Amino acid sequence: MSTANVHSYILLDRTGSMSGIWDEALSSVNAYAGNVSGEAGDVVPELTLAVFDAHDGLQFDVLRRSVTPDKWKPVTNDEASPRGMTPLFDAIARIIAMAEADKPEKAMIVIMTDGEENSSREVTKAGVKAALERVEKRGWEAVFLGAEFANFADADSVGIGAAKSMAIGKDRMAASMTSLSRKAQAYYQNAEAAVVFDEADRAEAGESDVQKRKGGGFFKSKK
Repeated sequence: MSTANVHSYILLDRTGSMSGIWDEALSSVNAYAGNVSGEAGDVVPELTLAVFDAHDGLQFDVLRRSVTPDKWKPVTNDEASPRGMTPLFDAIARIIAMAEADKPEKAMIVIMTDGEENSSREVTKAGVKAALERVEKRGWEAVFLGAEFANFADADSVGIGAAKSMAIGKDRMAASMTSLSRKAQAYYQNAEAAVVFDEADRAEAGESDVQKRKGGGFFKSKK
């Protein structure tokens, strides 16, 4: 494995509605960390994990900061549990600000949530869209994962299009995050390897089943 100035940032929704899938969400984050550089010749990224919710404003807790995969300690319920509302725009802006301060050559930003924006106070939709445009300009990657959630209106409205958004069903999260870790590794090794979700990824994630359970989804492509 080789070292490089690359970084994975994982932003995990810890709001109250995550209770039923929280253990699985944590396991999926640990699966990503355990597989993102697991083979000879892989680039070794640093990993940062933040969880968010709202209690009288944004609560943004960084559980892992710039940790290499070999130093990663599995995240557990003892460190964070579900609570509060969903200040999604505030949280996205905060983790992008962290990445911009770090200035990695390549960055992978993974946003996992099970609900819609409902309580941001610090940043507007336009502000988040501008931040994500800076991410794109730098050549970084950002993806939006719906944990048992298939309405991507918020993601679409800030510029994360259908190819980089995917619903993940219960009991599918660890497998999907493992697959995403390999896509991230390909991107770290090759600037031309854009991170997008194809039909095989969506089938593995059980996206169609989530859509059925949640009454459909919002998958409008961005130009």
